[in-house]
Order: sequence, then C-alpha cells, then structure tokens
Amino acid sequence: MNREHSDGEHATPFQAEVTIVGAGPGDPELLTLKGKRLLETADLVVYAGSLVAPALLAFCNPSCERVDSAPLDLEEQVELMSRAALAGRRVVRLHTGDPSLYGATAEQIRALEARGVVVTIVPGVSSLQAAAARLGVEYTVPGGTQTVICTRAAGRTPVPASEALERLAASQSTLVIFLSAGQADQVANALLRGGYAPDTPSACVYRATWPDERILRTRLDELARRMDEAGIANHALLVIGSCLDPGEAKSLLYDGSFSHGFRNAERSPLS
Repeated sequence: MNREHSDGEHATPFQAEVTIVGAGPGDPELLTLKGKRLLETADLVVYAGSLVAPALLAFCNPSCERVDSAPLDLEEQVELMSRAALAGRRVVRLHTGDPSLYGATAEQIRALEARGVVVTIVPGVSSLQAAAARLGVEYTVPGGTQTVICTRAAGRTPVPASEALERLAASQSTLVIFLSAGQADQVANALLRGGYAPDTPSACVYRATWPDERILRTRLDELARRMDEAGIANHALLVIGSCLDPGEAKSLLYDGSFSHGFRNAERSPLS
C-alpha cells in the first residue's frame, strides 16, 4: 500500500490492520481499557455472537458496523475483515475471554497476513480467571499442587492420546476443563480411572460473571449427576482438585520466619 495518513505532524505509510480483542468472560466491566478504546474507535467489529455479551457492543460508536461471526465460515470472516482493513477501516475481531485459550485465532492470523493485513492482539480476562474469582480460590495450593492444567475432553474436536484425561489425572494437579460440560459423565469417569479419588473437590461454573451465572460445588463422583439435575450442558468450566478445599494451607511468602529479597525475617520493620 502506498497511501499515507497524517497525525498532524508526520505522514506515515498506511498499514492495513486487524486487532483481535479479548472480550473477557462476560461482565462488560472486565473488558480491558485498551479493548474498550478500540471498540469505541472501530469502524467494523466482527464478534462471536453466541458467546460475546451484547452489553460490550454498547461501547461501539453509532456509525460502527457490527457483524456476528456465528453464521460465517473462516473464509467469509477473513474476506470481510481484510477487505475493510485494506480499505483503511479500523477493524476489531472481538473474541470471548482471552484469545490465547481456545480462541481459534491462529488460522485467522495466517489468512489475514497472507492478504497483507497486520494482526495485533489485545489480551482479555479468560473464564479461567473469572471462574477462580467467582469460586473464591487460587488454583495453586501452598504446600500442595503448583500446577494448573487447562484442557478439554475429546469429542468432535480430537485431543492427542498423550493428553487423555486419564493420563492428566496422574498429576493430581488442578484441572480446569473447557468445552466439555456436555460430557461431564465421561470426564468424571476418565478422571476416576486416572487416579482421582471419588471425593475429590469439584465444581462447575456456568457462564462466569454473566447475570445468569450458576456455580455447583460437589465431589467428583457426584459432579455429572448434579450438572444433569441443573440442566447444565454447555458454557461451563469444570474445576477439579484440592484448590477447592485447601484446608489451612499457607504460603511461605508472608510467613514471619521466611526471608526474601525485600524482607529479613530476623529484622521485622514493626519491631
């Protein structure tokens, strides 16, 4: 492209660009300030209508074109965004949560870049963090598990055999299972076969931070039944592990006997 634009002092070469923005888990106040600014100044916003909270679109200016991507395939989405970006329009691709987790962004980026469009990403708050906040937990447990595994059950989208839930269960770490609410029975059975105890603390967080959010806390062997009774089969995260019931676990970081680079345990500033 040879066109230029001016910021009042300097002329710079035109650059066709699409910005992928993480919309957050649902609550519009959990959108980043940068994401909000980009929505306010966008000429075209392509959003995942089945997942993105409608309230977020209220940040768009009245002249902004808003297109629901749900009925569009990849080629149609890329054609729409690239055509607008190459015409000099400011384009935002609005993804639920954070684009780095199950965002299906890699193929969009490759296709856009092949058409001469630069892609930038603005991170968002994932349902991973939102679920922990609504449960009031931290996924890592002082003196216990220091590992969080984000995964999904195999279904229409395959999962490598090396990442089967039975194998991941051997770690006894915190598991956060995406996109698998409709397979809760298979998930629980796989984890039980893999070594989790039947009474392992478990939770289901449905539509975290949305007005119709629901949270179920139970033991692993009761999780599928409880979800079935509640009619939850989609839009939910499953959380499995001791993080849901850590007991009296305490971090060394704030222990009075623990020294680190900013505190000498032998010389308390309050003494």
